[in-house]
Amino acid sequence: MQDAGGPVTEIGKVLVANRGEIAVRILRTCCELGLRTVAVHSDADADALHVRMADEAYRIGPAPARESYLCAGAIVAAATEAGADAVHPGYGLLSEDATFARAVTDAGLVFVGPPAEIIERMGDKVAAREAAQSCGVPVPPGSAGTISDPAQARTEAERIGWPVVVKASFGGGGRGMRIVHGPAELDAALTAAAREATAAFGRPEVHLERYLERPRHVEVQVLADAHGGVVHLGDRDCSVQRRHQKLVEEAPAPDLPGHVRDGVRDAAVRLAAAVGYVGAGTVEFLVLPATGEFFFLEMNTRLQVEHGVTELVTGLDLVAAQLAVANGEKLWFTQDDVRLEGHAIQARIAAEDPWESFRPAPGRVTTLNAPQGPWVRCDMGIASGDAVPAEYDSMFGKVLTRGADRESARRRLVAALDELRVDGVPTTVPYLRGVLTSAEFVAVAHDTGSVERDWVPDPALRPAAPPATPPPAGTRPARRVRIATDRGPVEVAVYGAVPPRGTEVTVSARPGRTGGPSHRPTTGRGAPPTAPMDATVVAVAVEQGTTVAPGDVLVVLEAMKMEIEVKSDVAGTVRELYVAPGDSVAAGTVLVDVTPGAA
Repeated sequence: MQDAGGPVTEIGKVLVANRGEIAVRILRTCCELGLRTVAVHSDADADALHVRMADEAYRIGPAPARESYLCAGAIVAAATEAGADAVHPGYGLLSEDATFARAVTDAGLVFVGPPAEIIERMGDKVAAREAAQSCGVPVPPGSAGTISDPAQARTEAERIGWPVVVKASFGGGGRGMRIVHGPAELDAALTAAAREATAAFGRPEVHLERYLERPRHVEVQVLADAHGGVVHLGDRDCSVQRRHQKLVEEAPAPDLPGHVRDGVRDAAVRLAAAVGYVGAGTVEFLVLPATGEFFFLEMNTRLQVEHGVTELVTGLDLVAAQLAVANGEKLWFTQDDVRLEGHAIQARIAAEDPWESFRPAPGRVTTLNAPQGPWVRCDMGIASGDAVPAEYDSMFGKVLTRGADRESARRRLVAALDELRVDGVPTTVPYLRGVLTSAEFVAVAHDTGSVERDWVPDPALRPAAPPATPPPAGTRPARRVRIATDRGPVEVAVYGAVPPRGTEVTVSARPGRTGGPSHRPTTGRGAPPTAPMDATVVAVAVEQGTTVAPGDVLVVLEAMKMEIEVKSDVAGTVRELYVAPGDSVAAGTVLVDVTPGAA
C-alpha cells in the first residue's frame, strides 16, 4: 500500500511528549519527513537516547514520572518555548489524558491524536461500553456505571455472575485490573485496583465486568481523518499476556474464523465512525474460540506498543499517517486499497528476571547488540552504556520480524532473539524464546491465561548468571530477605557491613520527607522489613501500635509498574513507621520497625 507521501507541510517542528523506545520511534519518522524535533526529559533521562536523537531537548522535572512526564503544564511550556507546532504524545503517560490534549490545543499547538472530547468519552470505560452497545457492538455483562462502595460492588457482582474483573474506568494497558473469583476477594481487589488506577491515571474509579474464561485477545487497528474517512488496517492477536500486560503480538490474528475476523473488523470501523474518531486508534476485543463469540473490551485512543506488526504487513508508517491526519489531510487510500501481506510477530524486551517472578531489574546495559537481517526490525529505547531507570516501565525495546507466513515469521523471530545480546541486566528474552517455541504457541492453542497458567519459566532455559561483581571491600551479605509481590515471592541479598548488636545504623533521608527517625536499632531479633529495590511507597497498611502476624502486609511499594507487598516475617507490634505514601525509597531502606512478641 502506498505510504503517506512527502513531508507534512504545515507542521514543521514536533515535540515528543514521551520517553524510551516510542519517543525514539516517533523521532525517526519525523526525521524522515524533514521535521525538526524536540525531546523532553526528566533528570533520570538527561542523557537518554531520545534526548540525544532530538534536535532540541528540555528538562521538565525530577525523575518520578508524576513530577516530569505526567506534568502537562511543564510539557506545554517546553513546546511553547521551543516554538513547536505540534505535540505527539506517544503511548502511555499523557497520551490518553483529555486535559493534556486540551492544554496543547489551547496553547495553539496541534495535538497528534483524537480531539479531547473523544479521548474523554472513550477513555471512560463505562461510556465506551455504552457507545459500543449503541452501535450494535457486543459487550460482556458489566456494572451499569462506576462502583461507589463495596456493598454496590457485591450486588453488581452477584447480578453479573462470578468470576468478575475489577477494571479501572479510566486508562488502559492492563493497569488497575483485578480478577475476583468470589465475595471474599472483592474488597481487597477494589482497593488494589483503585490504588493502582490512581497511581497510573490519576483517577480511582473502577467498574465490574464478567470475567471471560480462556479468551483470545484480538484487536483492530483503525485510522480515521477529520473528513469522515475511516478504515481498518487489519487485526492483531495479543493473547500472550502476563498480568494483562502484553508480551508477544502478531498480525494478522492467526487461526481466526472468517466470520469472526470480518465481525471484529466491521465492529471496529462502525464504532470509530459512530464516535467521530480522528487519528490512529485500536478497538480491542475478547474472542471465545469455542463459540466464536467476541466482546468489546476497550478502545485505545492512541498509538499502540504493537503498532509495528501492522506496519510490517501493510507497508504503512502509522506515525507518518498520524501526522498527516493531524495536519488536516484526507486519507489518501480507501478500505479496498488496504492489503495485508505476510505475517509479523513482535516480542517486547523488558529488564525483568522471569526466574525471579519477573522481578524488575533496573540497571545499566553494558552491551546491546541488536539482531540484523532481512525482515528484522528492532525498536530500542536504549543503546550500549545506557541505563534502564527504576522509575519507569521495565520494557526498553521490541524485536519484530516479518515472514511470508506465520511459521516463517516465528522462526525468524526465534533466530533474532538468539542473536540479540543484552549485558548488564537480566531480560525476558530467553523466556519469550521459550514461549515462541512452545507447542501451544506454534499450534495457536494458547489464550490470555497461558503465561500464568501453563508457561512457567523452565529452569533449563535460565541463562547462566554473569560473574558477580564483588561488593565493596569490608562488606558481606548481611542477610537474605524474602518478600511477597504480586508476581510471586522474590528473594534478595542485602549487602553491607554487619554492625555489632545493639548499635545503630544510619539510614539516609528519603526524598520527599522531612524530619522523622533516620536510624533503626539493630537488636539481633531478625531482619527488618526493607525495600528490595528502588521504589515508591503507594500504601502503608499498618499504624504505630498495630499488632501483626507473619505474612501480614506492612507496606505496598511500586517499581517499574509492579506492586510489591512487603510483609512481616514475625508476630509482633509496629513500633514505628519510617515511610509514608508518596515517598521514594532506595533499595535497602528500612520501612517499618516491628517489635516481636505480644502487644
